[in-house]
Amino acid sequence: MTAAVAGGPDAPQLRRVELDVSGMSCGACAARVETKLNKVDGVHASVNFATRVATVDAPDIVSTDDLCDVVRRSGYEAAPRAHLPVDQADPDDAKARSLLRRLLVAAVLLVPLADLSVMIAVVPGTGFTGREWVLMALAAPIVTWAAWPFHRVALRNARYGIASMETLISVGITAATLWSVYTIFGGNRPHETRGIWQAR
Repeated sequence: MTAAVAGGPDAPQLRRVELDVSGMSCGACAARVETKLNKVDGVHASVNFATRVATVDAPDIVSTDDLCDVVRRSGYEAAPRAHLPVDQADPDDAKARSLLRRLLVAAVLLVPLADLSVMIAVVPGTGFTGREWVLMALAAPIVTWAAWPFHRVALRNARYGIASMETLISVGITAATLWSVYTIFGGNRPHETRGIWQAR
């Protein structure tokens, strides 16, 4: 959406543009987009995280496509705002359902994963041949498919040299997974091999 913005007689002619911004997951994301837009000469922008709308006052020489490119270079997607009917479905509904589905699958797999891990650690005699592969099979969908929305955003952010909450989560998941694989399949055990160190 574009509208004219009045100014003083010597002020440059501005127009107001509204952009739909997608991919933001927190207030810090909205602040990042707002900061990037405001760095463009002659542009004044305000980004509302709740509505996912960027309201931009920009001079005529800055096109709407230019503004969308600035948002994309911030790691998010943008398009001119489309005023949808009131009864239009919530665009975040599908994403929320997908995240809930991933959470439920991860929770179901976590129960046997945690039980087996604790049981083998506390009662070493319950260990069995191939337990490493069973634990890996239970953990793999959690750290890959269930966590993919975080990894996807982190990878997209890395392309633009930025970091966000998703980056921290993705790095934490990846580091914990790599360390677990290392310790299960050949990491050096401490000299003390009683109790919890026999979890392998």
